Amino acid sequence: MAVNFACSFTALCCLALWSFTRTSGVTNVPPSHSTIRPGSPVPVNTNNPGVRKAARFGVYRYNNSSNDLFLFKESEIKKAMVQIVRGLKYMLHVEIKRTMCEKRNHSSLDSCHFQRKKTLQRMLRCYFEVWITPWTHTVHIPVAHC
Repeated sequence: MAVNFACSFTALCCLALWSFTRTSGVTNVPPSHSTIRPGSPVPVNTNNPGVRKAARFGVYRYNNSSNDLFLFKESEIKKAMVQIVRGLKYMLHVEIKRTMCEKRNHSSLDSCHFQRKKTLQRMLRCYFEVWITPWTHTVHIPVAHC
């Protein structure tokens, strides 16, 4: 029973990683004698839906901890890595910008436009680590530096 679970879990993780790298546009597949080990972070395309979702979680974390009057939203994901470790751990370098949406209105970020007034514009470079565990529907953001 435990062996079947371990094999199933390993297969699930490999399948998840394969699907992320397959759709990521990453073309540099390491040779079979590579030093990359299972569980090592791998680059993933910044347009990957999982990456975009993880970046949004990082922005939510930033918005909840900042004292800014306005909400911030991701403007560009500069670099993304993913690692399979008790779920999917995303390591993201993201630029976020101040929007026109005030926090008290708590608008959906999708409908928020970036600030147009020069005096209110602000851009931050952030590093987020976002752990998503799909089977427990949990998200943990241990690192959010801006």
